[in-house]
Amino acid sequence: MFRTLNFFYKTRSMKTVPTLMRDQKKFFSLTSRLRHGEYEWQDPKSEDEVVNIVYIDKDGKKTNVRGKVGDNVLYLAHRYGVEMEGACEASLACTTCHVYVKQDYLDKLTDPEEKEDDLLDMAPFLKENSRLGCQIILTKDMEGMELILPKATRNFYVDGHKPAPH
Repeated sequence: MFRTLNFFYKTRSMKTVPTLMRDQKKFFSLTSRLRHGEYEWQDPKSEDEVVNIVYIDKDGKKTNVRGKVGDNVLYLAHRYGVEMEGACEASLACTTCHVYVKQDYLDKLTDPEEKEDDLLDMAPFLKENSRLGCQIILTKDMEGMELILPKATRNFYVDGHKPAPH
């Protein structure tokens, strides 16, 4: 929608904009916004923002990742090619970003919302240290955190399909 409005405003004068749109333009933002996961593709602006974490895949392969404060663990995994699906794009509608958080860091995470707990109850291979990666936002005290991916996840909507990050 924003691209459409930007195109519309760049190609037409305000005189040709329908009255309704001209009068309501204050409700629309014409500046570009970050889309889902776009923040995680940006490098840290300073070393104070850096949060190093480790993803461990189902085969035990470790991937060291240099994230930053505010990064979403799901989208950060996509940036670094870690096999974390995230079929619902962090809308809390699936469990395909299920991870195990090393016990040392579990208390540093915010408590899961009721909806996350309900979804985790449906996740295969559930453990006490299970969380949804889309709900983990990095903070400085998560430095060194290890996230282990389960042996399998279940996409209730299109099992077997793995969407590409965008």
